[in-house]
Order: sequence, then structure tokens, then C-alpha cells
Amino acid sequence: MSIRTLDDLLAEGVSGRRVLVRADLNVPLDKQTGDITDDGRIRAVLPTLGALVQAGAKVVVCSHLGRPKGAPDPQFSLGPVAGRLGELLGAPVHFATDTVGDSARSTVEGLADGQVALLENLRFNKGETSKDDAERGAFADQLAALGDAYVDDAFGAVHRKHASVFDVPARLPHVAGRLVLREVEVLSKLTSEPERPYVVVLGGSKVSDKLAVIEALLPTVDRLLIGGGMCFTFLKAQGHEVGSSLLEEEMVETCGNLLQRSEGKIMLPVDVVAATAFAPDADHDVFRADGIPSHRVGLDIGPETVAGFAAAIKDAACGEPGGAQTIFWNGPMGVFEMAAFANGTRGVAEAIAKSDAFTVVGGGDSAAAVRALGLDESSFSHISTGGGASLEYLEGKALPGIAALED
Repeated sequence: MSIRTLDDLLAEGVSGRRVLVRADLNVPLDKQTGDITDDGRIRAVLPTLGALVQAGAKVVVCSHLGRPKGAPDPQFSLGPVAGRLGELLGAPVHFATDTVGDSARSTVEGLADGQVALLENLRFNKGETSKDDAERGAFADQLAALGDAYVDDAFGAVHRKHASVFDVPARLPHVAGRLVLREVEVLSKLTSEPERPYVVVLGGSKVSDKLAVIEALLPTVDRLLIGGGMCFTFLKAQGHEVGSSLLEEEMVETCGNLLQRSEGKIMLPVDVVAATAFAPDADHDVFRADGIPSHRVGLDIGPETVAGFAAAIKDAACGEPGGAQTIFWNGPMGVFEMAAFANGTRGVAEAIAKSDAFTVVGGGDSAAAVRALGLDESSFSHISTGGGASLEYLEGKALPGIAALED
């Protein structure tokens, strides 16, 4: 794989040139106030934007936010992001109120060297996500006309065959930004020859979302720790009742087969925190994993499981001294957004952070949990910005956005 990098583009000189940067600024917004609740993805693209600004480029940033239906929708506007990006860059960011229309063209034309513009949400245009090559290509033509070169720094979107990710690079000189390059370098360590013992921690809601990565990782990991809502389908496969906890009935047999094939690598919760309702103030208690009452819903792993998972991380639970040397974590252990059910995610995250291993947090809710729980981000070797993209990379899938950058 041969991919040109931002440093290659900078070496050629970008002063006065329009550089179109595909960023992933899909940040969470407070539904009541519209305020940004986690600016991690904005901060992640700053090294690339800062380098281009320093080199005198006219920087044109584009991104999606949320899932609008191919038309403008005020609740998904990137306006608040433009303000926060300007604060972090220490200079105003010029905001275009459309993506490829009159506002976009005039905003880009008005940029001076070293200035930054942000276009409105890419997904306000049907062509961005269209499965029709011609429709997507037509939008890519309009978008590419706003730049003289293209930088992809949106790792969280590289698994999507979207116009700004897949089609625009074919129309402009293209390079990988610093974030994308770092993500690929880190994840390649997990897929080539990870230093052993190698422990993977998976959580989140559904087994079906993680099945492919479990299948891909089982032959290579030393331990696979499973928590979150997905654990209940595995517990059901062991013959346990799970009350009213999240359950994918159609996946029970598959989970049973995985347990049989895992040769003891898979470690499941031995206790859970189960509540009377899915609510932050619901009554809740700790129950054995094989004794969840029928009227209870499991919302977190229990304290004994936290201790067991921490011990597995520390000792790698595979007969080798020194603990895990490589750890990949994707998915919370419980409903961490509710304080009563955050202890499992916090305990496991702290155990990972305290280890001496090469630690990778696989984006999405896991990265959000690190910040929401006030954990020190520098305690982890790498926090990915792309949950879905990182999982598909580990599955061995070809990622359209990466393929588009290859020469």
C-alpha cells in the first residue's frame, strides 16, 4: 500500500493553494441547548489543520454531522462546530451556510492565505451518501471544484463509500492527513504481529454489530473479555436466564458456537448490576450472572466481574508473566451515561489505563466514555476517532476511504 501523506503535500508547497480537508467533526450536541458536549473529534484534526494554516494554505474543511435525510436540517448544522474550531485554532473560522452552493463558493473565494473555512453539513446533499455512482460523482465534482488538493483526515468515515471520502480523491491530488495516518499505523500493529499476550475487551449493545470482529480476532487473541449489552446473548447461550435484559434471540446459537470454538479464550461476566427499569434512578442490585430475576434488566457488569476483568488484563490470564502487552477495547461495559451504571466501564477502563501494555481505545462510545468519566486520555496509547472504521479494519475489510488514497 502506497499512500502519500500530508508531509508530502507540504513539501510541494501549499501557500496560496486551496486545500480541501475531509474531517470528521461529527460531535455530539446537547439536544436542549445545541452545545457541543464532547469536542474530541475537533481536537483530533487540529494537527493537520494547524500544519496547513502554518504553511499558508487556504483551508476548506468539510464534514458530516448526524444523519440528516439529504436536505438541510437546522438541528444538524455545523455552525456550532465552526465556533468551537475557531476557538481551538485561535482564529476565526469562516462558515459557509451551504456545501457547494453560492455561500460555499463565495466563502472559499474570500479566504486569504492561512485562513480556514468550514462548509455546511455534507449530508445536507443527497449526492454525499447516494449509492448511485453518477449522483455521487456529480456532487463530488462540485465539492472538488472548491479545492486544488485533498486531504483525508476523517478516519471515522473511511469505511463509507461516500462522495467526500471515495469520489473526491479521484478528482484531486490526494494525501492522508496526520490523524488518518496515525490510525492506520496503530491498527496495523493489532493486525500484523501484536505483542503478546494480546487481550481484547468488547462491549456495546449488540453481538450482531461485533460478530465479524469477534470471528476475526478469536484466532489471534489470548483473551477476549465481553461485557455490555451484548454479554446477555452469550449468557443466554450458556443456558442462563437474563430477565428483561437486551437479548438477540437469533444470535444465541451463534454465541454458543463461538463459546465452543473459543478454547476458553472468551471471558463473560459472573455478576451484573440489574435494575427494575431502564432509568437513571431505578432501583438496582448486583446479581449473579446465572441468577438475574425475570423482572430485572441488566445495565452494567458487577464488581466481581470488574475485578476479574482487571485481573485478566493485569495477568493476561494465559499463563504468561508480565500482564497483557497489547490491549484493544471497544464498547462500554454498561450504560455509562447513567451514573449508577458507570462503574463497570470505569473500572475496566482504569485497569486498561494502568497496564503497561500498548493500549488502543476503539473509538465511538468507548472514546466518549473515557472523556465523560474524566479519565486521563494520555493514559492510553491511542484513542481512535472511528469506532466502526476501526472494527472494520480489524475485520480485514477494505476501507473505501483508504483505498481511494492509494496510488
